[in-house]
Amino acid sequence: MNLYIEARVLNIADYIIETGATVRAAASVFGVSKSTVHKDITERLAQINKALAEQVAAVLEINREERHIRGGRATYLKYHGNDEATGA
Repeated sequence: MNLYIEARVLNIADYIIETGATVRAAASVFGVSKSTVHKDITERLAQINKALAEQVAAVLEINREERHIRGGRATYLKYHGNDEATGA
């Protein structure tokens, strides 16, 4: 594995653990596709650092369990704007 890929994998893993970011958010921050982040985290990270891979997997599992909530919130804000913040 190229050193720049290994560095990217470790940087993404650290970012996800520190922030609890989703795959989509991490992809946006690092300027790569969601598919790349997913492959980095699920396949490449396990080859580099198994313990770190388990930590990231735990964060991603929490995100997976909560995604229906985030989706519902996004839809609410799409149709109601920021009314909730103003109390309207």
